[in-house]
Amino acid sequence: MPGEDPAQDPSLTPNIAPDASAPAEAAAPPAGTSGDVRLELRHISKSFGGVNVLKDVSLQLRPREVLGLLGDNGAGKSTLIKIITGVHQPDKGEILFDGQAVGALDVQKARDLGVETVFQERALAEQLPLWRNIFMGRPLTGRLGFLRTNEMRRLTAGLMGESMGFTSAMLTPESHVAGLSGGERQGVAIVRALHFEADIIILDEPTMGLSLNETEKLLHFVEGIRAAGRSAIFIDHNIFHVYSVSDRIVVLDRGRIAGEFPTSRYSLEEVMGIMREVAATSAYTEAERYRPTEAGTAIPAAEPRRPS
Repeated sequence: MPGEDPAQDPSLTPNIAPDASAPAEAAAPPAGTSGDVRLELRHISKSFGGVNVLKDVSLQLRPREVLGLLGDNGAGKSTLIKIITGVHQPDKGEILFDGQAVGALDVQKARDLGVETVFQERALAEQLPLWRNIFMGRPLTGRLGFLRTNEMRRLTAGLMGESMGFTSAMLTPESHVAGLSGGERQGVAIVRALHFEADIIILDEPTMGLSLNETEKLLHFVEGIRAAGRSAIFIDHNIFHVYSVSDRIVVLDRGRIAGEFPTSRYSLEEVMGIMREVAATSAYTEAERYRPTEAGTAIPAAEPRRPS
């Protein structure tokens, strides 16, 4: 069993924030304004046993963007996420990362491309300390394979204060996950993904079972993903939670994209009305309000209804 490396490297620091030393002209543009596309799905279809679960689904995720994904049970949200993470392969269509098509995407390849998932089950080891959970499966080791335990503890302490917002003296890197609230556990999972430089973090029903205070803390962590220069896909059953942190909302209905709605132009009440209309009729009468261009971006067809 590997032991502790006597030669700890004190120079390693968490890599969870944008480079503050970059010149102003090189700074990333506001979310949703960049012409770059981090992830793109083109005409994705998937069937199981003759049932068409996804039908010609196309969407984009831009740098520094939180994309909300809404839809009733059976809309195809879980299948879509499993295709992005490499669990399922599409029957038709293609997946592109940074403009490059990726074939035969599997779980390990998706992770290598920077995709991490935070599940509603909060997959953490409750009886292990925080530092072991942060580095679970990816421990820091020295040249001879010894665990750099002191360094992992030190980095965890920094992450707890700087990214997780834990200020209580009662919580240390040795504290067990079992003593954390649901929102704090989700925060640990998100910060772990950020620390290991995930570019795309998928949040699968992260507020399930959380109290109001825990949910607020979780939403703060989601906003931190954008602030760290990363992108996220936020799936949740609660439209209020999704709307509050998303730059765009995609409504999925019976395996098809019913529409995409920037939260800077659509109010919460409008999006709720759209979802009710889609649920009742499987259609959205204002689908032309954002006309797709040849480049796949969106051009507004009407004046904004509310300021951004």
